[in-house]
Amino acid sequence: MKKVLFIEDDTVVRENTAELLELAEYDVLTAANGRSGLEVARQELPDIIVCDIMMPEMDGYGVLQALADDPQTRHIPFIFLSAKTEHKDIRRGMDLGADDYLTKPFEEEELISAIESRLAKMAILSKLQENAKPAAPAEPQQKINSLQELREEVKKYEQQTFKAGETIYEEGKLGNHFFFVDKGVVKSHRMDEYGKELITSIYKEGDFFGNTSFKKSDAYSEYATAMEETRVYAVSKEELKNILMKNSNITLELIDVMGDNIAGIKEQLLEMAYGSVRKKAARTILLFSQKIRRHPTQSIRISRSDLASVAGMASETLIRTLSDFKKEGLLEIEGRNIKLLNVEALKKIS
Repeated sequence: MKKVLFIEDDTVVRENTAELLELAEYDVLTAANGRSGLEVARQELPDIIVCDIMMPEMDGYGVLQALADDPQTRHIPFIFLSAKTEHKDIRRGMDLGADDYLTKPFEEEELISAIESRLAKMAILSKLQENAKPAAPAEPQQKINSLQELREEVKKYEQQTFKAGETIYEEGKLGNHFFFVDKGVVKSHRMDEYGKELITSIYKEGDFFGNTSFKKSDAYSEYATAMEETRVYAVSKEELKNILMKNSNITLELIDVMGDNIAGIKEQLLEMAYGSVRKKAARTILLFSQKIRRHPTQSIRISRSDLASVAGMASETLIRTLSDFKKEGLLEIEGRNIKLLNVEALKKIS
């Protein structure tokens, strides 16, 4: 039975919520303020913590910060439950490392669903942190002579599948793995100081991504999210290091590939800074078409917010530009599907 710690100063809310969590078959611990909740968390090490923000003695922000500073508790999933609904309050909570933020009043199913999803995510991450065990070779390990052989080699490691919108890893979390996309599309992204998403790269089938630093304490510097149903293979940094040490020729080739990715990111950032709105929109559509589909005239299914994030413009501006492209006969739009009709003309937009 999973153990939930519920920290809430309102007696009625605390007791009623504890009861519904018990009915959902959780072992429930409660605390009436932040300071006592912190003590319970350190003593009991619950599987997940649900915490109010505005409380006497220590508020929820203080509780989360104290838990994050303690090696024994920093990995416990943490959900804020609060009547504070302003964007700045939500952003502050998420910036401190909260896993979710629910606003009062809340539905029972909403709370249970949030807890279940965070516990499931924690189970996945815990599994990823275990040392991946490669299949036992039938003969002494053969030398890897190309990136294609490396792609086949990493398929011996742990396979993970993600639905569209599911997070593969999060910024600030310990970066223990390197990934290979076997199926689907992945975006790497981060948030600016105003809470706006910036997509830094897109990875398709056959691409490598993830934490390339071999320092044990290094964290992921951005988020990675599946854009469609995706299958990846996760290789621990230690295993990858062993492979590269035994195959130095592959190391150089892999560095070249990662260097190309960095060059693409720099080009994208320059385009965002200096390109016209029409040029940025056209270039972004072509980029997604190249990454997601092999043939440029096939329809691509992509959200307007993702397109706007890569192009570095407001969603409203992007939508107006897409409408102009449609009127000019450059593309067709049906829902979230975009079909390119004149690729050459899009390339020439300045």
